[in-house]
Amino acid sequence: MNIETKPPMATELRKAPRPSDFGSGLEHLKGFVDDMRAVEEAVSALSELVGENSAKSLARFRNELSEFEPTITVLGQVKAGKTALVNALAGWEDLLPSDVNPWTSVVTSLHLTPGDERSENRAHFRFMSEKEWDRLLNKGGRMGELASRAGAESELQKIAQQIEKVREKARQRLGKKFELLIGEEHEYGYFDKNLLEKYICLGDDFTGDEIDPDMADQGRFADILRSADLYLNSTAVPCNLCLRDTPGVNDTFMMREQITVQAIRESRLCIVVLSACQALTSVDMGLIRLISNLKSRNIVIFVNRIDELSDPGQQVPEVERLIRETMKKHIGMEDVEIVFGSAYWASVALSGDINRMPQTSANALYGWAELALDAKDSETRPDKMVWELSGMPALFSALSTRIVSDIGQPLLTKIAGAAISVASSEEAARKIRVEGVREASITPREALPAFGTLSQRHIAALRNALHAVVHDYQDRADRGQAQFVERASQSLISHLEQFGPQEGWRYDPTGLRVLMRSNYRVFGQRAKSLALQHYDAALQDVAELYAHAFGDHIDCLQLPSPTVPQLPAPVTLGQTIALDFNDGWWMSWWKRIRGYDAFAQQFRQLIHGETDDFMTQIKTTQTDLVCQQLVTALTEFFENQRDILSEIANSADQGQNVGQAVRAHGDGAQLEQIKRLHAVLTPFATSERVST
Repeated sequence: MNIETKPPMATELRKAPRPSDFGSGLEHLKGFVDDMRAVEEAVSALSELVGENSAKSLARFRNELSEFEPTITVLGQVKAGKTALVNALAGWEDLLPSDVNPWTSVVTSLHLTPGDERSENRAHFRFMSEKEWDRLLNKGGRMGELASRAGAESELQKIAQQIEKVREKARQRLGKKFELLIGEEHEYGYFDKNLLEKYICLGDDFTGDEIDPDMADQGRFADILRSADLYLNSTAVPCNLCLRDTPGVNDTFMMREQITVQAIRESRLCIVVLSACQALTSVDMGLIRLISNLKSRNIVIFVNRIDELSDPGQQVPEVERLIRETMKKHIGMEDVEIVFGSAYWASVALSGDINRMPQTSANALYGWAELALDAKDSETRPDKMVWELSGMPALFSALSTRIVSDIGQPLLTKIAGAAISVASSEEAARKIRVEGVREASITPREALPAFGTLSQRHIAALRNALHAVVHDYQDRADRGQAQFVERASQSLISHLEQFGPQEGWRYDPTGLRVLMRSNYRVFGQRAKSLALQHYDAALQDVAELYAHAFGDHIDCLQLPSPTVPQLPAPVTLGQTIALDFNDGWWMSWWKRIRGYDAFAQQFRQLIHGETDDFMTQIKTTQTDLVCQQLVTALTEFFENQRDILSEIANSADQGQNVGQAVRAHGDGAQLEQIKRLHAVLTPFATSERVST
C-alpha cells in the first residue's frame, strides 16, 4: 500500500457557502445521536466500576457504537444525476466530478464524519485483481447478459475484444506500472480535485503525441480501479454516515451489475435516482428488478431533474402516478416513498450564487414553488428557499427516519440490554463478595469449564441445524433449476417447430425468479425460527448454570436474549438472466446441429451454465451469509456471558477473604452509582429478558 501526504500545489475543493438550514430534515437522526451518546456515556461510566472481565464486554459495546456508520447506496442509470445528488447530500457542490463520465465499475464511498469544519482527510483506492479480470474474460455468458442490457452486442468475441481494449488502453497509459498495480491499494492523507480526476474519472482515449499535457493525468488509473473510499468531515451530519455512489446500470462495460448487486447487499438503505424527464426507462426497470427483493422501507426513490420540466407543478403528480402504478404492477411495491427535487438546484444553493441559474430552470423553480411551498415560506431567504425546493430536506428526513428505526434503534436496544446485564451482574458480584456463595451445587471455578462446554455445544447444534435447513433448501433449488431448464428447452423446440431458426428466440426467466424467491422466503422463515429456538435454549441453560454456581445471590441478574438479526435481502434474485438467441451466432450454430433433439440437449447444457452463477449466488453465497449472521449473534451472546461469569467467579473467590469482604461492603457509593447507570440504560432496552 502506498501512502502519500498532501503535495504543496494540491488543487483545493471549493469551500462554498451553505444554506443556513443545510441540516434540515436530519432532526430525527440528531435526536437519536443524543440517545446514542447517553448510552455511550453510561457504558463508559459503567466500565470504570466493574472488573477487568466485564470491562472487556463494555469495551466491545463502545466499539460498536463508535463504528456506527449507516450506509446509503445511491443507484441509477448514467446521467440521472447520482453524483450531483451525492455531492449535495455531502454538502460539497463540486466534491465528486459530475461533468465528466466516471469509470463505470468504480464504487465511490464518501465516509462523512461530524466536524466543526469541513476537511478532506484521506483517500483509499483499490485496484482490480487478476481474478476479476479473469472473470470478465472467461465468463462470457454473464458478460453477454450484462452487455445486452446496455444495448451492446452480446457475442462473447466482441465482448472479449472490448475488455481487452480497455486493458490495452490501461497498459498504454501506465506502461510498466500496469502489472504492478493489479490487486494493489493506494492510500493518501488527503484528496483534491486532481487526485479524484486521476483515479475515478474516465480519461480521453488519446495515444502518442495526441495527449493534451493538461489532460494527461485525467483517468490515469480509472480503467483498472475497483473502488474508492474518501474520508471527510461534514458540518451537517450528526453521526458517521457513508454515501455510496455506484456505477450507472446502463454503462457498456460488464462489471456494473455485479458491483451494484454487491453494493445493495452491503447496505440497508438505497436511494434510487430517476430522471423526471425520462422516468422508468427500460434501464430503470432493470434496476427496479434488482431492488424488487428489498423491503419498501429500505428504498427511497428520488426523482431528479425536475428543473428540466417545463411545468413541474402540473407534471410531477403525473410522473408520481406513473411510477407508483409501475412499481405496483411489476414488483408489487405500493408504499415506497418518492421524493421529487433537483440536485442542480441544491448545487446552486450550496454555491451561494443563485443568480447563475438559467432562465428555464428559474421558471421551473417558480412553478414548483407554487405547489411545494406554503405562503409562510415567502419571507424565507432565497438560498434557503432554493435548498428547500431542491428536495434535499425531504430526502434527508426520509433517510433519517429509516436510519433511526431500522438500524440505529435496534443497535441501541441490543447494547443497552447487554450493558444492563453487566450492571446487574456487578450488583450480584458485590453481593457475593460480601456474603459468599450459598446453596450452590457446583463451585464457581467449576462453572467456567462447564460454560465453555455449554457454549460449544449450543453453537455446534445451531450450525448443524442450519446446515440441514440449507441442504433441504438447496435440494429444492436444484429441482427448481432442473424444471426451469426443461421448460425452457421445450419452449425452444416448440419455437423451432413453428418458426424454424430464422426467427430469434427468447425465454422469460421470471418463473425461476418467482420459484427461488418463494424457496428463499421459506428457508429464511425456517432459519429464523430455528435460530430463535436455539437462542432460547441457550439462554435457559446459561441461566441454570448461574443458579447452580451461585445460588440465590444472582436473583438480580438479567440476561439479554440474543436477537435474531434481520436477514439479508436476496438481491441477486434480480440479477440479469439473458435467455435469448437473437444474434448472428444463432444461425451459425444451428447449421452445425442436426435435429431438434440434438440442439435441445446442447441448449440444456448451455442454459444450465447460464443460470449457474445466479443459482450459486442465491443457493450458496446468500445462505452462507444468513448462517454466518445467525451464528454470530449466538457467539456474541456467549462471549459477553463468559466475561460476566468470570467476573462473578472472581468475586466469589474474593468473598472468601474477610478483609476484602469488609472493603466490598464499604463501597456502597459505587454500588449506588451502578444502580443509577442501570436505571439510565433501562429505557433504551426494550427487548424481553429472562431473569434467573
